[in-house]
Amino acid sequence: MELPTNAFKRALREGKQQIGLWSVMADAAASELLGACGFDWLLIDMEHAPNELPAVQAQLQALRGSSASPIVRPPWNDMVWMKRVLDLGAQTLLIPYVQTAAEAAEAVSYMRYPPAGRRGVAGGTRATQWGRVRDYYKRAEDELCLLVQVESRQGLENLEEIAATPGVDGIFIGPADLSADMGHLGEPRHPEVQDAIEDAVRRIRQAGKAAGILARGEAPARHWLKAGCSFVAVGVDAVLLAEAADGLAAKFRV
Repeated sequence: MELPTNAFKRALREGKQQIGLWSVMADAAASELLGACGFDWLLIDMEHAPNELPAVQAQLQALRGSSASPIVRPPWNDMVWMKRVLDLGAQTLLIPYVQTAAEAAEAVSYMRYPPAGRRGVAGGTRATQWGRVRDYYKRAEDELCLLVQVESRQGLENLEEIAATPGVDGIFIGPADLSADMGHLGEPRHPEVQDAIEDAVRRIRQAGKAAGILARGEAPARHWLKAGCSFVAVGVDAVLLAEAADGLAAKFRV
């Protein structure tokens, strides 16, 4: 059995913009439905959603064969969490709250087997298709993609050093936490925050790395695509459901 190709990683390397959706519903049926919508990627969130490992595995299974490449965000930049998610077969990880090049290098090490890194070696995992993928341990790194999330003023100050870290494929800007750290809690569209993100995207591109962001709504998403972001989430599944349900219910309220 061959090692699965990471279509998301390949698209970033080819300079193709990727449109995605954020998923916090922690449900395999929802992921299966969303995987058939035509998005390029779907983010399975473990940081701010009630996703535990069995739920993540079920969602990865539900997305297998769909057009949407799964991206998993572990709850933290942690060797154990990353090891377990990788063993489930996730090939692209988004690591939250990376503030320094040293932290980025730690994340890289957790993605790689020794001697290049610190990922634990296990046989019979879903990632290896229970031992059926030929030369998995030697070739896995070719199809793994590491995205790090910068969402603080300190992260912005160290942006060039983070981007220069070997093994980092892309940098995602987190508007919500960044706005809070800048003194504008709950105001990610504050002009000062938007200016900082514009500058960050420019610097990420100058460093030769892919830039990403979550932008709820068509107009903001198109703005960031035009600004040069390579991967953009254009909505959140639970919010889309709530808005559609609220709108439908409102039509029948007396």
